Amino acid sequence: MKTDWNPVLGGELVKPYWQELQAFVAAERARASVFPPAEEVFSALHLTPYAQTKVLILGQDPYHGPGQAHGLCFSVRPGVTPPPSLVNVFAELEADLGVASPGHGNLECWARQGVLLLNAVLTVRAHQAASHQGQGWETFTDEVIRVVAAKTEPVVFILWGGYARRKKALIDTDRHTVIESAHPSPLSARNGFFGSRPFSRANEALVAAGREPVDWRIPLEPGSAVSEVGPEAGKRASKP
Repeated sequence: MKTDWNPVLGGELVKPYWQELQAFVAAERARASVFPPAEEVFSALHLTPYAQTKVLILGQDPYHGPGQAHGLCFSVRPGVTPPPSLVNVFAELEADLGVASPGHGNLECWARQGVLLLNAVLTVRAHQAASHQGQGWETFTDEVIRVVAAKTEPVVFILWGGYARRKKALIDTDRHTVIESAHPSPLSARNGFFGSRPFSRANEALVAAGREPVDWRIPLEPGSAVSEVGPEAGKRASKP
């Protein structure tokens, strides 16, 4: 992690659990397919510097299908069909801010604006959900949450689902905003995710704290100009 995360997280990398975790992941890669690729495990920390982090969205596990996971929670590589949970995220984004689905599932544009797209577990064996839980990743990502919560600037934490909501205990809710709801999974989205307005609420909290809101629009093509999604949606997406 040759980023500004290293000074605040470097102490974790010399602890016994970290060495055991890396040995476990290496052994898993030797015997099976593991996602995401090794060079993308820490994409969230590489794309969103600590100093710029103003929103944290917490996922649980990387996608376990071939070619899906690339180190950002809920996001998939360009050209990969958005999974059902992400489809529901886009549906809520459109209902909340009028931002239409871009037709792809790559969320790097959010990460580059200070939205830390963090999974609690950073690797997974192919086709085996939760296969790398309980091996040490949670210890590391809990520390990521703690150091973000230690920032002096107000941060918005978006916690979807029971697993993520349990991490609220790591956050100083007097200084930071926590937006929590049901998970966007098709199994629970209609039980409190739809209608929760996380995107506009996050921007309202950021503006109230004197911080720049997030432009939640997503380019029609990854890497293209965000203005292609339409100026009116952009006005709604970046302002409370």
